[in-house]
Amino acid sequence: MKNTNEKPIGWPIELAVFVCGAVVMTYEIVGSRILAPYIGTSTYIWTGLIGVILGALSLGYWLGGRIADRRPNVGVLASAIFVSGGLISVTILIKDIALSAIATTPVNDEVRSIVAALVLFAPASVALGFVIPYATKLRIADLAETGSAVGRLYALSTIGSIVGTFSAGFFFIPFVGSVRTLYLLAATLLLMGGYLGGVSIVRRWLSVVAIFATGLLTSEGYTYLLRSTNLIADIDTQYSRVRVFEATETSTGRKLIALATDPTYIQSARYIDSIELALDYTKYYDLVGYFVPGLQRVLMIGGAGYSYPQVFLRNFPDSHIDVAEIDPGMTVAARQYFGLIDDPRMTIIHRDGRMVLNSARDGEYNAILMDAFGSLFSVPFQLTTIEAVRKMRRAIAEDGVVIFNLGSALSGPSALFFRSQLATYRQVFAEVQVYKVRPEAADNVQQNLIIVACKQSCRNDKSFPTNSNIEFEGLLSTKTDPGEVFDVQILTDELAPVERFASIANSLR
Repeated sequence: MKNTNEKPIGWPIELAVFVCGAVVMTYEIVGSRILAPYIGTSTYIWTGLIGVILGALSLGYWLGGRIADRRPNVGVLASAIFVSGGLISVTILIKDIALSAIATTPVNDEVRSIVAALVLFAPASVALGFVIPYATKLRIADLAETGSAVGRLYALSTIGSIVGTFSAGFFFIPFVGSVRTLYLLAATLLLMGGYLGGVSIVRRWLSVVAIFATGLLTSEGYTYLLRSTNLIADIDTQYSRVRVFEATETSTGRKLIALATDPTYIQSARYIDSIELALDYTKYYDLVGYFVPGLQRVLMIGGAGYSYPQVFLRNFPDSHIDVAEIDPGMTVAARQYFGLIDDPRMTIIHRDGRMVLNSARDGEYNAILMDAFGSLFSVPFQLTTIEAVRKMRRAIAEDGVVIFNLGSALSGPSALFFRSQLATYRQVFAEVQVYKVRPEAADNVQQNLIIVACKQSCRNDKSFPTNSNIEFEGLLSTKTDPGEVFDVQILTDELAPVERFASIANSLR
């Protein structure tokens, strides 16, 4: 390889274009996992991240084209690639501090996602966008070959992007982890830039190498510090970033192991010294034994740490439960940290809950329990719509019920999700009841609400089995009347703006 202005370089530049194309897509996909523990994974987050990166790439294309016309030199291209590795190193270095600050800013999710992407992912994306037009200038030896040269480089960049996309989703995130993938991306760019530019580039940009080393050591040190205090595991699964950590229940001082996939809400928790339910809202699923005495088969959508399915097997020894958990990684975590063991009365189905509903037979279940709405940061809209609710009604027996939890307020601006869900279920079910997990909380405060939807009229007598260890009366006493719901949207597969509802609620926390 010869570093000269007059003679274009061959395959090393094409390799650089391919590598940078792969890095861009991997960086973008991994970016969503970096943001998840702080600001969630909703459509708004993805929209902000993709939009900002595309804008940054566009700026990089423009800058690369202008500078290439003025100074077509391999050293400039090598410097841009080398610096892009340094900018990813900056992402590694500042991500936790920056995201902690952004997450506490009193703005909506749209603004948080854009600001986070601008701070963490835009700078490196500008440098990566610089590569294509600059490399094109260096590769054009003859005006007669302009079309083929441009086409070849864009094809290589796109093929690199495809490789990066599949590598990120199918290999790096589930097997390497999101943060350590950033290490690999930064190191790859540093090596590529050093190869193109030689020792002189490395010497000129020695500070970039120092930033990379500092970012790596700081990130690993922070992870070690967390694990030495309360973090047990930080796992990237196929579907989410899962954090398992120790916590202390404030009211009792008892030690917990908790699982979370977003910044604010705990998806599962168990006491270290007991298998009893640690999260109050999960205790309401036991109401299935009151509304459907003698139940035989139940479907639960959303397993997470499998806290309730394990208690269900104990409380209802003559019943079977199917658990639809889309993420096999969650099941692995539940087995490792939450004491999940196989049981012939529990069938685990690793499929999306909506797909399970689609294939369920008429009247197959006595009840459906749903724990898929435990967070306002990533609501699976396909389970909120009237089409999904009709499938639930079809899948339960004539005396069946659907019981589910959602985080919302009963009234006020934060109640949009609850009110739309209530209106949607009232369109399909004969009776819908609402319970406040925290009866003392004001109606306009975000809290856990339990919805019970009955195919026929809900049971309302107070005769409880004498041999039951479930405190039905205490649970039933928290029933509340939400009143009539007017001027709200019935959610459909065509239009279910749950991200907008969540953004409004999150901005009011």
